[in-house]
Amino acid sequence: MFEQTAQIVANERAAGPYFRLVMRAPAIAPRVQPGQFVHVRVLPMKEALLRRPFSIFQVAGDTLSILFKTIGQGTEALARMGAGEELSLLGPLGHGFTLPRSDGEIPLLVAGGYGMAAMYLLAQRSPRKGIVFVGGRQRVDILCEPEFRALGWEVRVTTEDGSHGEKGLVTQALLAELRPHAAGRKLFACGPTPMLQAVGKIADEFNLPAELSLDEHMGCGLGVCLACVIPIKTSDGWEYQRTCSEGPVFDARDIAWEACL
Repeated sequence: MFEQTAQIVANERAAGPYFRLVMRAPAIAPRVQPGQFVHVRVLPMKEALLRRPFSIFQVAGDTLSILFKTIGQGTEALARMGAGEELSLLGPLGHGFTLPRSDGEIPLLVAGGYGMAAMYLLAQRSPRKGIVFVGGRQRVDILCEPEFRALGWEVRVTTEDGSHGEKGLVTQALLAELRPHAAGRKLFACGPTPMLQAVGKIADEFNLPAELSLDEHMGCGLGVCLACVIPIKTSDGWEYQRTCSEGPVFDARDIAWEACL
């Protein structure tokens, strides 16, 4: 893990309230593994004491990029920043995804909204291609579709309002794929908690391995503050583990959903 002042290379609107931010971070970028994140502090915001976690979307040489949605004061300030300005980064952080093997299960990637950002490096570095299922409320929430197709992955899109792809939930498209033939598949998912819980149940129903990237509120990002803990099954019940360090990626079978508040 490194702390680095990163210089913004580009900050462009991807669609609607979503932005793609590219930063030069030579100490961090070459060490990134799929599913890891960076903890970002907007330097001009003196009142912003806490950093914000963002999944690492793409890596190229000494640069890395994130996708973010403007939802509050911090992300709105981030959206206004331009090339040449600086941010403070901690990273790469967290336990990421397990890369599929060339002779292993066919990977099925499931993403909701900008959960797509956490999946791109996994798809790019996977020696075996599979299917990407991406869902959102409406067309503007469907991100990175061309990027995944360019990697040679099949992409299946669902929107709740039917404005793009099939109408419905992304888990419905996943079920339609698995019902005829589920054996030999492995699920990887990132997105809203209800979607992740549904993917976990599907994996259990079909007896499939699954890795889920959980999106929890974080304080320090280093495992000290315990703000991001989730219940993980043990031999005699469950215990809390930290999303920022033991996660954000967990084996779906280990998550004690019944203990989640």
